[in-house]
Parts: sequence; structure tokens; C-alpha cells
Amino acid sequence: MKILITGASGYIGSKLSIILADRGHSVHAVVRSGDSQTRLMHPNIRVFTGDVLDKKSLQVAMEGCEQVYHVAGKAGMWARKTSVFYDVNVEGTRNVLDAALALGVKKMVYTSTCGVIGPSIDQPMEEKDSRNVEFVFDYDISKKMAEDLVAQYVRKGLEVVIVSPAKVYGPGHISHSLMMNAVIHKFLKNRITFIPAPGTFKVSFAFIDDIVKGHILAMEKGKSGERYILGGPNVSYYEFFNRLRMLASFKGFIVKLPKMIIQFLARIQELNHKLWNTNVLFTLKSVDQLFCNNTYSSDKAARELGYTITPLDEALQKTIQYLNHEVKD
Repeated sequence: MKILITGASGYIGSKLSIILADRGHSVHAVVRSGDSQTRLMHPNIRVFTGDVLDKKSLQVAMEGCEQVYHVAGKAGMWARKTSVFYDVNVEGTRNVLDAALALGVKKMVYTSTCGVIGPSIDQPMEEKDSRNVEFVFDYDISKKMAEDLVAQYVRKGLEVVIVSPAKVYGPGHISHSLMMNAVIHKFLKNRITFIPAPGTFKVSFAFIDDIVKGHILAMEKGKSGERYILGGPNVSYYEFFNRLRMLASFKGFIVKLPKMIIQFLARIQELNHKLWNTNVLFTLKSVDQLFCNNTYSSDKAARELGYTITPLDEALQKTIQYLNHEVKD
């Protein structure tokens, strides 16, 4: 079967491409740069240089494909131009949907984020739950807008399933400094990490292998128009990093930073950006999101798709092994 994957050189997309190619499918991998092709070396993968904002390149790559995984997106807490989130995540998704509808694609899986659902209070959030706080990040807003677009095209007759990954980590390349893999790698290297005080806020940490398998299960069994949370164990920051240092056998320091300190660091970053045009890792308005629970239930995905969660220790051991041996400074 011919399958198109956008964002095929990315963290999720590259692993998804290889697994589907190993299963004998003919994968049409859309990448923005030819330099990305090294991660996609496989006899069953055909690389197409293109962009979700380039309608013609999408149509060429999608020709003859029965399935589409739309994984490409602009992620992050900040960008020099906020419009990039809406260009890539909204208009780019519209272009993929248009091409899929026009070319008669049988089914599509769209990669969203649990950020659309929002933080949790007492219990892990589920797909049916209403968001309980206002949106803060342009990334989350743009992904919500893209989900609304998907619903429109489902009504037009296109079969699309939405998957919502939680905070993803595990073997794979590091794309930016706040990515969970980058934070883990720095802890392994420097023996120190920082978490929001008092360290008890819980997060759904999702292992990359589970996320990729969840995408495939969504394609095989997911219902059109439905959303499926792809999460992991809901544990505190402290528990996560404490297990990490115990499994890696080192005495690292887990420093709990008060909210006012992180707000101060955010102000410094924003000031440096104004003065020196430096990049911003996180903004002042994003700090509140660190000091809350972000837990999610994957019960629906488990029940309807057969989604499973790798035990935390097993996932961490595989991550430690990869980062210690594969990632070079």
C-alpha cells in the first residue's frame, strides 16, 4: 500500500516511516530539506522534497496514496513570528486535507496535541472533557483550529482520525532545547535538572514507541471524526527524574524552582530578545502552564484501538541507553 507521511524527517514521522516501510508498505515521505533524507534510508521509502504550504508538492507526493499520516507541524512555546504557527498548522493542514479529498485518499490520521485539551485539575483529562483554562500558546490555538478544520472535512466525506500525543520522549533526535529528550540528556550529562516547585505537579509522559504504534492503530481501527489521547504514565516531575537518576545510577540534583524565579528568568529572556534579538525558550505568559497538572487518560485509545503504555522504568532505560550512546554534543 502507498502511504504518505508529512513531517517524515521529524521525531515521530521518521520512526513512523521506518516502521511502515519495514511492514512492506511503499512510503512517500515528504521532507522540507534533502539533508533530512539520511534518517529515511530504506528501500520502501521514496523521499519527496516538499512542504505543506506548497500545494503542488503535496499533490505530487500524494498521488496514488491510499492513506495519509499528517504529522508535520510547527511546535514550540515561542517563535519570532507567531504567524508561522497558523501558516503551518492551520493552512498547511488545510492543504493536506484538500489534496487528500481531491485525490480520493481512503483514510488520514492527523497528529494534534494534548495541549488542545488543556491542563488537568483533579483527574486526568479525557477526550470528551471541556478545556478548563484559556489558551496561552499560539501552538495550541493553531492546533485547535486545525482540529476544527478536520471536523469540516469529515463532514465533506473525508475519513480522518485525530491523535493527541502527551509529552513525548524516548530514542530519537533532539530538535530543540526544551524537548523532553534534550532535558533528559542534559540531566544525564550535567547531573542537574530544574523542575517547578514543589515538584509534585504531574505530567503524562508518553514513550515515543507507544506514540508511533498509536498512530498506526488509529489508522487501522480509529473512527473517523474521533480523537484519541496517546499518553503514558501520569507521574510527577520529581518522580520522573528521580527514577531516571536511579536507573542511570548517578547522584544528580533535582532543583525545585519557585514560580517567581521562573517568571524572572522569562522576563530576562524577553528583555534580551528586545535588546539583542536573541531567541526565547519560554515566555512570561507560559510560566503558569508549568505550575499545573497535565495528566491525561488513554483509556479510550486502549479500549477502541488496543493502545498500550510501556512501563516507565522500561521506557527510561531505553531512553538512557540511546542518549548515552547515540547523542553527541
